[in-house]
Formats: sequence, C-alpha cells, structure tokens
Amino acid sequence: MGKRTVFFFVLALVAMLGSSPAVAQQQRMEARPSGGAMVADALIARPLLAVATVAGTAVFLVSLPFTALGGGVDTAAETLIKTPAEATFRRCLGCTVSRRADEM
Repeated sequence: MGKRTVFFFVLALVAMLGSSPAVAQQQRMEARPSGGAMVADALIARPLLAVATVAGTAVFLVSLPFTALGGGVDTAAETLIKTPAEATFRRCLGCTVSRRADEM
C-alpha cells in the first residue's frame, strides 16, 4: 500500500473511533441522513471501510496462529473483520451507526 492509502485508512479509523456518544445518539434520533452525508458515505467512507475490511482480514489471518495460542480468536475476528464489514455493508447509506449498534 502507498503512503496515501495508509494515510486515508488511518484517517478513516480515527474518524470512526473518534465519534462521541452524543453524536451517535443524535444520529439515531435523526430519521433520515442528509444528501451530503449519503454522498460522502458512498464516495469516501464505504470504499475506505471496504479497504479496512480487507486489511483487517489480512492482519487477522497473519496473526491467527498467535491469536489462537492466546485464546483471543473471537475478539480479534470481531475487531478486525466483523466491525468494519458491518460498517461497510450493513448500515444505511449516510448513517454513522450500524443496525447492530442500535440493537445493543
């Protein structure tokens, strides 16, 4: 991966992890995301999250023997594969919270 790709990958992760609970609650209350949020999600966030899913899968597979020895396979799979995959493919366009987060 080039430096630019890594930069955008890290930027996307920081943006996802930096969301405050108040913003998430406000988004849940908002019935429909704005058109700008949908466009930004479709053109920027979803492709970056797809790359994060593929990269997380690669890291998971490389670290699997060591993770299995430590007994943390489920946690690693949840963090590296399931979370970015759900953010990419399961949440509505323009939403910042996945359906799974709403169900919890």
